[in-house]
Amino acid sequence: MAEIVAIKTEPAGPVFAEQANGIARLTLASPPANALSLSVMAALQAELDRLRDDRSVRVIILAASGKVFCAGHDLKELTAHRGEADRGRAFFEKTFAACSALMQTIVHHPKPVIAAVDGLATAAGLQLVASCDLAIASHEATFCTPGVNIGLFCSTPMVALSRNVSRKQAMEMLLTGETIDATTAKDFGLVNRIVPREYLNQVVTKYAQTIASKSPLTIQTGKEAFYRQAEMGLSDAYAYAGRVMVDNMLARDAEEGISAFIGKRQPEWKGE
Repeated sequence: MAEIVAIKTEPAGPVFAEQANGIARLTLASPPANALSLSVMAALQAELDRLRDDRSVRVIILAASGKVFCAGHDLKELTAHRGEADRGRAFFEKTFAACSALMQTIVHHPKPVIAAVDGLATAAGLQLVASCDLAIASHEATFCTPGVNIGLFCSTPMVALSRNVSRKQAMEMLLTGETIDATTAKDFGLVNRIVPREYLNQVVTKYAQTIASKSPLTIQTGKEAFYRQAEMGLSDAYAYAGRVMVDNMLARDAEEGISAFIGKRQPEWKGE
């Protein structure tokens, strides 16, 4: 593990932030449920926005405190607005719009985001995991989209879920609302790897360190291209990816990386 040469922490709140060696760690800090209330989503959104232009950060880890990774939306907060004249419509719209914006921020963020999942990730909590670029889970992690059990289909979590697993597997989770274990989640393609709980932070940090050692420009270019081409037809995807490759080849980091490879030396990334 690399020696910590610099560390920065933000004051405690619904999201605890710390930075070291090019890695930012954002921890949901509202146990026991770590629910995605408006305040929690706003705090997480603010941290992600802050990190967007922080050149010292190359990778983001999303974790949680307590025994539950994230229990989804705060149902008590939502229910409290049913007594309003519009039966809560305006607040519901605000909540789900904030959630959708948050998930898209993760997908479109220039820095890779790795979920470190320990405990239950349910509904919008599962959506959070599925929106991250990588997800490493402990053996104790579990996942579900249980909205159907309370008369509220997990329609927005469905967007992220259906972009990670097959349609049949997504519909199985959405229609039954049943909980799957970490092994099943890996089989479905929802998580990358399962590790013992005591090694979760170590393994996630190792992934982050490996990615942080690459050219930040190349990582940003590749992440953006990955999600854009995934929404295209085959011929359009190849045409777009070809243009990305040409622009990437013209970047100084690609010139340096190829030169270093040929010269059998370590590259010195400039991020340009």
